[in-house]
Formats: sequence, C-alpha cells, structure tokens
Amino acid sequence: MIEKARVAVVGVGNNTSALVQGIAFYRETGSLIGVHRPVIDGLGVGDIEFVAAFATSPEKVGKDLTDAILLPPNNVPRLDCALPPAGVAVTKGLVDATEVDRVAVALHGAEVLLYSAPSGRPETARAYAAAAREAGVAFVNTTSDPVARDPEWVASYAAAGLPLLGDDLASQFGTSVLHNELLCLLAERGLTLVSSYQVNLGGTEDFRNLVENPNTKKQSKLNALSASEKVRLAPLGYLPHLGSRKVAHLNVEAQGWAGAEVSLDVKLTVHDPAGAAGVNIDLIRIAASALRTGRTGCPAEATPLFKSPPGTPV
Repeated sequence: MIEKARVAVVGVGNNTSALVQGIAFYRETGSLIGVHRPVIDGLGVGDIEFVAAFATSPEKVGKDLTDAILLPPNNVPRLDCALPPAGVAVTKGLVDATEVDRVAVALHGAEVLLYSAPSGRPETARAYAAAAREAGVAFVNTTSDPVARDPEWVASYAAAGLPLLGDDLASQFGTSVLHNELLCLLAERGLTLVSSYQVNLGGTEDFRNLVENPNTKKQSKLNALSASEKVRLAPLGYLPHLGSRKVAHLNVEAQGWAGAEVSLDVKLTVHDPAGAAGVNIDLIRIAASALRTGRTGCPAEATPLFKSPPGTPV
C-alpha cells in the first residue's frame, strides 16, 4: 500500500474547505464523479494526509483544520458526508518574511506545501516558498503572485533539487479555460478574431481580495488566453450574495468567410472553490510523486493546470 501524500496548506479559506471536504466525500462514498485522474503514480484521491495548516485569521488559529474550514467568512456548501477531525491545529501564518525559519520547522514531515492564500501578496508567497525550500518540501503556488515563473526562484529550487509548481491555478472548468478553448476553436476553424471580453463576478472572500488586490491577476489571466491583444478583461466584481458561486460572461466577435459576422455570448456559473479543489487534488499528487522520484521544477503534466506556468510573463 502506497504511503499517503503528506500535505501542508497555507490558507484555510473556501478552496481549502472544498478540498478537505471533497477528500472526505470521496473516501466515504467511493464515487469518482468530477474526478479527472482517479490515481496518479499510485496515489488515489483519498491518499492525502494533512500534516500542517497556516492561517492569519485569529478565529481559525488553534482550531482543528476540520473545524476551521467551516468558520465564516467561508461559505462553500457543506458536503453530505462525515467530516472527522483532522488532528491538525491551524498555526498562525506569516505576514512577512521574518518568520521563515519558524514555518520551515513546522513543515517537518510534510512533502508538499499547497499555497492557497489570497493572491496579491507576493512577499508572503515568496516567504512561504523560502520556508518550503528550507524544509525540503515541494511548493505548489495556486495564486497569481509570481514564484514558479520567476527565473530566480526556478533556479533556486532546481539547485535544492525540489519541485516548484505554479503559478495561478486554472480552475477545473473556469472562465479562463473555457475562454481559451473558444478562442482556439475560432483559430482551428479559420475564423478571424475581432474582439473578445470576459466579466467575472463572485461572492467569496478570495474574490473580494482579488477585487482589492488585482495587481498580478490581470496579467496572469491574459497569460492563459490566446490572442490576448484582442481580449479585454473587465474589472472583477464582488457580490457577497453569490456565496461560493462565480458568474462569468464571455463575448467573442469574429469574422468568417468573406467577412461574415459571428457573435457569441456565453454565461458560465460555477462554484469556484470546487473548481479549485478539482485541480489541487491532482497538483498535490503530482508534486508528491515528483519529490519522491527526485524531479525538480514544474512537471510537464502540471503545466496545463496553471494560467501562468514557467515561461509566461510575470
């Protein structure tokens, strides 16, 4: 029987709640609904053990991870399954780079550090990356803050012989994935793109943070889209009543044969945290396998799961 992947997580928000609840759901039911890859290098969806968790919210620090993920402002729906205690108390997280050593010590025994804190805090992201490197742990950056696409960090992780996966999660079925597929389809069918835009509205705290700290998110979303010079991104909109749902509106204007007009409008509604968890479960297992087999950098199979993998603009 393969050893479970030992995971530490930064951020005890909706994305972590969806991940922890989902793992419990799949263990209990044996269902494979919504699972892309049931097994990765011997690791199943339930073969995850959380060994550490970090958060800055005073209400969550000191709580068992299972209890902390259910506290407000988290608003992801509660799944209908048993949710036993994780046996892991949430630790006070970093706010700057002054306590890297403390976090590195707390990562003892972990194989993967999943960085799932809000975007827009690049110094904090790099501080956790430094702690993971010091602890000999694979780092997975799900935020738009540049780490895995920063050449200096890539080089430092390669020198340490560690996996570095990122940046910015491409949700399981989100706006960027759908938008890019539509743009690629136009090109494949010989149509000429005239213009395109997307509008994103959400109700989670992560979304609120992105509205207030959009600095790295716009470039990262453009990195995920083809023909970006003709694509416009509207400012993100935070609507609390949407809860964990995200509503996206996409428009594509194109020209076909002899300039014939083509216009497409799409509305997409998803539960954003579930979309993140559906990808994070694969990234954790890829990172753990890479660490165990001595692979460095961002494994090729992880690259399509990010908006801004290594080689894309910072």
